[in-house]
Amino acid sequence: MPRPLQRLKTQVEKGLADTSALWEPIRTGYAWVHRAVHLLNNQEGLDVLVVRHHYRQLLATMGGFCDHDDLLGRAATQFRKVSKSYWRGLFACYSQANLPRTNNALEQQFGSYRHHERRCSGRKVASAMTVLRGSVRLVAALSTPVRAYEGADLRPRSLSAWRAMRKDLKSRHGERAQQRRFRKDPQAYLADLEERLLKATLLM
Repeated sequence: MPRPLQRLKTQVEKGLADTSALWEPIRTGYAWVHRAVHLLNNQEGLDVLVVRHHYRQLLATMGGFCDHDDLLGRAATQFRKVSKSYWRGLFACYSQANLPRTNNALEQQFGSYRHHERRCSGRKVASAMTVLRGSVRLVAALSTPVRAYEGADLRPRSLSAWRAMRKDLKSRHGERAQQRRFRKDPQAYLADLEERLLKATLLM
């Protein structure tokens, strides 16, 4: 065997020997993860109660290792902690039709919106208008590629709901303007606020 390959073989063997104690916990941990993936994919179409029962059994198996202060014990503790934090919505997709198992597709759509916004505005940070008018702009941006809209489609179906939305957007704009005025000149903003408060007190 050539000398470079011999050196490489020696290093690999040394690495495997030094980490030999880690391989069995890693195999066990990956087996747990693959079991969880299989259960949550639910390719068999099992009832939500059955899926939840099997998942509880898996978490109970992990619980037997949580008291161990080693790699596997820490991994089991973290996995159970995260599963508990997501528990309320973890199985909703099996009891509600057309509800996706993950929000990955939705996150990709939001990422696409941010990408196009940066290309249009040239800004690297998110636009403040996304915060102020996100309930309108995001819906329009995400629904437009799906189908072509005509003028009749844009007509409000409920004038009261449309007016309430317009009022809310106007209120947000007003709050944003006040924040901008305060950041620009805090002393002048506070003085004006104090003067208006004194006038209101005198009128009472």
